This record gives sequence, C-alpha cells and structure tokens, in this order.
Amino acid sequence: MTNDRQGAFCAHDPVLLRGAASGPLAGLRFGAKDTFDVEGHRTGGGNPDWLRTHDLAPSTAPALRALLDAGAELVGKTQMDELAYSLNGENHFYGTPVNPRNPDRIPGGSSSGSAVVVAAGLADFAVGTDTAGSVRLPASFCGIYGLRPSHGAVPVQGCLPLAPSYDTVGWFARDIGTLAQVGRVLLPARAEVAPTRLLIARDAFALTRDSVRAALAPHVERLRARFARAEEIVLGGEEGLFAWQQTMRVIQGYEVWQTHGEWIARAKPAFGPGIRERFQWASTITREDAAAATAQRGTMAARLDALLEGAVLCMPTVPFVAPHRNAPTAEENRTSALSLLCIASLGRLPQLTLPIAEAEGCQVGLSLVGQRDSDLALLNRARTNCQA
Repeated sequence: MTNDRQGAFCAHDPVLLRGAASGPLAGLRFGAKDTFDVEGHRTGGGNPDWLRTHDLAPSTAPALRALLDAGAELVGKTQMDELAYSLNGENHFYGTPVNPRNPDRIPGGSSSGSAVVVAAGLADFAVGTDTAGSVRLPASFCGIYGLRPSHGAVPVQGCLPLAPSYDTVGWFARDIGTLAQVGRVLLPARAEVAPTRLLIARDAFALTRDSVRAALAPHVERLRARFARAEEIVLGGEEGLFAWQQTMRVIQGYEVWQTHGEWIARAKPAFGPGIRERFQWASTITREDAAAATAQRGTMAARLDALLEGAVLCMPTVPFVAPHRNAPTAEENRTSALSLLCIASLGRLPQLTLPIAEAEGCQVGLSLVGQRDSDLALLNRARTNCQA
C-alpha cells in the first residue's frame, strides 16, 4: 500500500493476510473490495456511516478464505462506490481511484479500487462484486480482464449484499492465465462442454458509439473464424435492450431497498450525490412493480438459455469509453451502459470482458457471455483461442 499513488486501497483499515505456504495461487498478491468481511476488521462498504455502525467481522468471507488457502496473499481492502450502488467509481467521501490508463477519466465502479490495483500492478489479481456490471465495466475502462461468474457459482456469504438475485463475486487480472488460475480455485468443478457456436448481438453493437464499434470490429471478425459456426442475432427482440435494462433496474432497486431500507431509516446515513437519489427512488418501488418485472425477467432468461445452448455471445462490454471525471452525463451514461450489462445479470450468466481494443485513446472491452454454469469452459475457450 505504500506505493498506492492511485488511492485505490482503503487507508482507514490496512489489511495484510498471508496465504498458505503452498498452493495453486502461491506467490500471487491480491486485493479485495471493501465489501468482503475479513475477521477482526470492519467492512466499510464505501460509506463512513456504514463503517461506523457495524461491528468487527467475526469471520473471513469464504471466497477470500479459499484464495488464502490456495496460497495467495491479501495485500489490502480496496475502495468502492457507496454500498456498491453505482457504476462510476467516484466516491464522495473517499475520493476517486485514479484510472492508470487514463488518469483524467473515471475507473468505473463499483469495484473501482479492485480494478485499479490490478491495472496499476499493485496486485496480481483482485476480487470485487458484480451485481449490474461492477466488475465488467471497470475492467473495460481500466484495460484489464474481468469475469462476472454465473450467479451462485462463487459463495457470496460474508459479502455486503446489494440485490441478492443479481449479486456475484467476480475478479480482475492483467492476463487471462491468472484470471483462469483464480477461476480454478473459486469456481466449482463441473463437466462443461466447450461452446462451438458464436452469436454476435447485432442490437448490442447498434447501441454502441461508432468509435468503439469500429475498434472492436476486427476482433469480432477474428473470433468468427475461430468458431465452427457464427451468426448475427437480435437479442432484445421487439421490446429492445432498453426495456431489458428497465426490467433489471426495477428488480434491483426493489431488492436494494429490501436489503438496506431498514438500516437507512434507522441510521440516517449521509450519501453522496447520485447515490442518495438512487436509494430514494428504490424506496418507491412497489411489490407489484417488482413482481411484474420478475415475470418479464423469467421470459428474458428463458430466451437467453435457449440461445446460448452450446454457444457463446459476443458483444461490447460497454457502449462508450470511460467518461471524464465528474461528467455531467453520469446518469445518462449509466442507462446506456446498463442496456448492455443487464443481459448477463438478468440471465444469471457468466460474462468475460477482454481488453483487446482502444478507441479515442481509451481502453475498451469485448465481452463473451456464456451459457449458465459454463464459467470454466468460457475461460478455457478465451485462454486457448479467443485472444487478439
């Protein structure tokens, strides 16, 4: 942490835990988002009032314990957006970790600190959480690999929840080999069949800024040649991906308020701009609203399951490059990003973002979305023949 010029580690509670003397991750150093419990430390959740009103964690989160038992060393907790309810990485109380690739632009959130410590070389890998894109988006903005696993594949116990039906534990690395190495520790061993078909989401690319689409185009063409079959599809159907985003957002907001509403009413915490308004909006969502959106989600998830049998979906990770810090279009950007990020979240699917292109002088990611519970097959496919 002494070389943390990016402000990515949590200064209020330094954490250093040695891993096992041997194991598949021996010699690797990692950071962990301040949403994970570490025994004897308080989980801060990116908000001073959350830190103040919660006790020391009685045990270490199982996901972190698995990494430590595999030989990795935890070198610090990392900064995050307040209670993980943002995609910007700009924390009103603790500041914005500096994006090593583009210091004048945001790193993305909510797992901002975890992405930055990896991109800056301060750790070999880092763990974060991904509910609506909080690993995938900062991985794209910071030019690193990031995986959101299938929902439920990695234990979320001992991790500050946001919206439980979407919450996942994901991770970052600078190379696909390390990302896969961590995956073999965290992911359950399953009999998985490698995908042979490539589906290209035409409507996802249509929502993407011209410069990003052009930068990704040659990489998409290379991918076509590496699959037995490739076809273009319209993923969102007649309703379109913006409607999918709205469905995800309603369910997420309802679950967020069910998770944190009682604490907010009791503790009356201070929140930064954007976060405050988002929690207020979440408090207005009715059970009927959530039930209607949940029914829509079921239809969308079933469509994804049918499409992805034996296939992998190719799409931009985010439709634009990292915005400048304090951009006035933050909410507009959020809606645009979620129109793509919602797909894997709604379907409980694994999504891998590959840092293989550059647009407007910034890093942009290309994503592969796999069949549910095909996480290791997705990583293996990327490692063997999907790199640029």
